[in-house]
Amino acid sequence: MADVQLAGIIKTFGALTVIPGLDLKVPHGSFTVLVGPSGCGKSTLLRMIAGLEDPTEGEIRIGGRDVTDAEPSDRGISMVFQSYALYPHMTVAQNIDFGLRLAKMPAAERRERVAEAARILSLEDYLDRKPGQLSGGQRQRVAIGRSIVRHPEVFLFDEPLSNLDAALRTQMRVELAQLHQSIGATMIYVTHDQVEAMTLADQIVVMKAGRIEQVGAPMELYDRPATEFVAGFIGSPRMNLLPGRAVARDDIKTVGIRPEHLRVETDGLWPARARVVETLGADTIAYMDAEGLGEITVRLPGHMRLKAGEQLGLSPEPGALHYFGQDGQRMEAVA
Repeated sequence: MADVQLAGIIKTFGALTVIPGLDLKVPHGSFTVLVGPSGCGKSTLLRMIAGLEDPTEGEIRIGGRDVTDAEPSDRGISMVFQSYALYPHMTVAQNIDFGLRLAKMPAAERRERVAEAARILSLEDYLDRKPGQLSGGQRQRVAIGRSIVRHPEVFLFDEPLSNLDAALRTQMRVELAQLHQSIGATMIYVTHDQVEAMTLADQIVVMKAGRIEQVGAPMELYDRPATEFVAGFIGSPRMNLLPGRAVARDDIKTVGIRPEHLRVETDGLWPARARVVETLGADTIAYMDAEGLGEITVRLPGHMRLKAGEQLGLSPEPGALHYFGQDGQRMEAVA
């Protein structure tokens, strides 16, 4: 295992500055997820850690060793890409074994490592099959197996689940979490999907326009978002962000309230009309039009029945409001 430290990282492409200056520490053994909208710089950052891109300025250290100018093969990392990049004419075993053969590792040790990876990833019954005979999730496990056999210090994942359907993504999230628990390696994972970030990470790094907005544990970001951007990005359905006039305050730019922290009351604080109601079984999601405030999303227990067009009142639960100032930063003390 090894930690990863980035200090003063700047990345430019010509006149375009993608990352204007960034410091980050990834603790050894952590599952750290870089999350943010498309174009925020998260994949560029991952590629610099991997050695596939050079930082314009700054230093990258892995396990305390300066690898800023080191070749990818000398960094002790292994990377799993969005595309599986498997050789279709090779069997699963041959695909997993490929890098070890290039490194001229003895055959007995190669067989041992392939067997170990197949056991960890439940691929024992598929070692003689070709990639075309596998499902998308199985092919992704083969790509991960190819990384495991190298015994890297750090695993890098660049949106590895984005090509899978919803059911397979859920299954693979569970399998990746189990993989991390079983091998305990440092993992850095890039995604634009905040659900993946919340379910996989023990440390989330939220990025916007090449800068870090907040770093912390999933529930820390959920319960105490440091900025208005983080508040709106983390959570599904997203946090409601209302103008400060919702609480009759001119010094507050935005008031945030999670959909599950709203109560439906006949004489609620904010009069609203149900526009669309989604019944999901355990939950009911109602999209409301609040007078003078815009759209508000409410998450209610599944047994509660609302109808489109119904008029009602909404009130936040005590202590559930989040306040953000004109600069978008969290306001810690609001009288």
